[in-house]
Amino acid sequence: MSDLLQAFVHTLRYEAEDIVGIELRPLPGEAFPPFDAGSHIDLHLSNGMLRSYSLLNPPGETRKYVIAVLKDRASRGGSRCVHEQLRIGMRLKISAPRNNFKLHEDAGHSVLLAGGIGVTPILCMARRLRKLGRSFELIYCARSRQSAAFIDDIDTLGAPVHWHFDAERGGPPDLKALLARPSPADASNTHYYACGPAVMLDGFEAACAALGHAHAHIERFSAVEVAAASDARQHYTVELKRSGKLITVTTETSLLAALRAAKVEPPTSCEEGICGSCETRVLEGLPDHRDSVLSAAERAAGKVMMVCVSGCRSERLVLDL
Repeated sequence: MSDLLQAFVHTLRYEAEDIVGIELRPLPGEAFPPFDAGSHIDLHLSNGMLRSYSLLNPPGETRKYVIAVLKDRASRGGSRCVHEQLRIGMRLKISAPRNNFKLHEDAGHSVLLAGGIGVTPILCMARRLRKLGRSFELIYCARSRQSAAFIDDIDTLGAPVHWHFDAERGGPPDLKALLARPSPADASNTHYYACGPAVMLDGFEAACAALGHAHAHIERFSAVEVAAASDARQHYTVELKRSGKLITVTTETSLLAALRAAKVEPPTSCEEGICGSCETRVLEGLPDHRDSVLSAAERAAGKVMMVCVSGCRSERLVLDL
């Protein structure tokens, strides 16, 4: 990939139970690209795996990127590699920052919901809103205080925070009740953000829908299986406008596999529809969206698609590739 950056591990720090904080620095004399709140980067790990992690340091910093990684008990090798093999001074290849979880900085008020390690992009957003002097509040949910990272960092922000630790409160939070609390600003200009485990994000979306919160934003760090649409085509043709190629997708291959067979390599990372690196402009046709990145409005517009997992609902698709 052309946007790969060289970095080295400057600091490793214990942040909470099974969570390590990692500060990456550019090589001497170089700088990282600036980023905005909600951005993430890909780490190219020594075991050949590629994993995406949200940046948590103040947006705009170019002399360091800071991430935090939870050692997942069900790890397929990514988080385990970070915890067991990463060492200070080690060089890594990383991607330039990408953002599928953008902060609306002009909102009248922002409500930030973090679940466990999902606190990383939420903390970055909170830092940005504090710097801008914008109105916001934070809801932080975790299994216990011992498993909650960055408590001190959040305290120093001086913003209203609702802490919910399952071990102390006897169970998970009532998200609908928490999100129903009155906003200090015009409710129509209040934005809601959530990052955390899938069950929490599902509850967040359901609560926001029930409460009529129009501006709800989520970021998932695990893929959600999205079934093909009832009118999805099993056989269709794809015109690649820039490369001048015409390919065919059948039941025996995916769109991404067909693109690669035609020697067309869109940027990819997760290949699960959660990172957004393969976002491609749709010039004609009806995509069948099966990703976890695009909003409902973006899906309805059909102007872009994630080619790593999505399909097609028309006989022909024209892509800007």
